[in-house]
Amino acid sequence: MLFADFFAPYSPDFENREYSYAVPANIHFFSSEGISRPFIYSLISEFDMYHQQLYYEDITQKNLIKFFVHGERHYVLGIIPTNLHFFGTEGSEPLYLFGADSRGRDIFSRILYGARISLTIGLLGTLITFVIGTLIGCISGYYGGFIDSVLMRFSELLMLIPGIYLLFALRALIPPEVSSGQMYLLIIVILSIIGWAGLARVVRGMVFSIKEKEFVLAAKVLGQSDTKIILYHILPQLSSYLVVGAFFSIPGYILGESVLSFLGLGIQEPSVSWGNMLSEATNIATLTLHPWVLFPAFFLVLTILSFNILADFFRDGLDPSYSSP
Repeated sequence: MLFADFFAPYSPDFENREYSYAVPANIHFFSSEGISRPFIYSLISEFDMYHQQLYYEDITQKNLIKFFVHGERHYVLGIIPTNLHFFGTEGSEPLYLFGADSRGRDIFSRILYGARISLTIGLLGTLITFVIGTLIGCISGYYGGFIDSVLMRFSELLMLIPGIYLLFALRALIPPEVSSGQMYLLIIVILSIIGWAGLARVVRGMVFSIKEKEFVLAAKVLGQSDTKIILYHILPQLSSYLVVGAFFSIPGYILGESVLSFLGLGIQEPSVSWGNMLSEATNIATLTLHPWVLFPAFFLVLTILSFNILADFFRDGLDPSYSSP
């Protein structure tokens, strides 16, 4: 994600309409002369009787794959200018590792760039949610009484509304003419608003128990302020739960952005995310004839599975008494 400019052979908006729905590259290592450097054959296309574009390899035109090639100028990490890419072809033949979409754009490159939005929304959304949920839960659990009643009734009100409908309702309040950058920030805010209530209730229950411990009562007797008690005595006791909970929550935020973008309510073109890339898969005819448009879904599932495995790892590491079933 960080070095997508270098590892992606093309920019996310690079397109070649002549290669609409080009098939994934068939990389060869053997030619008529024997073992060869990796290469691809040029593609030739024709339309069948149903006006579907078909691609065939032209075995008379061989294009070697090179590493560290010069291509479009870009900025690594947004600050280092260079025109060096990790790999590409020597000739003008485009290299579509995962095939191309309807506009002849490289799906592999767009997956790398799309990860910047899909993954950072998950990370930032989880961070904001856990800050809000932990803050409200700690205040509610520590002080109790009227403050606890007001905060918990409000959180319960949010939890009563099904998440997907609340997501759509909040999205409907956003005017359609907002820019991609504004939409990116607004989606983070929307996902954060939806997610904090359940966390706040769990944290509140844990704080209720922790505030009666001897070390907290001793801190009160020594005259420490409520802020110091919460920050230095109560929060450290919640750290293991918060870390594990955060890793379990990140996939939900990634899916939330993907659902909105998939339905055309989230990140819009020309910005790219895994969700709006999957919007092409809504057409059953396109999906049947060009199944490689589902490659973003594979990375979406792989990412969600990875975060869940990582959460299990931290849960086992932070709580040695826990044993996985």
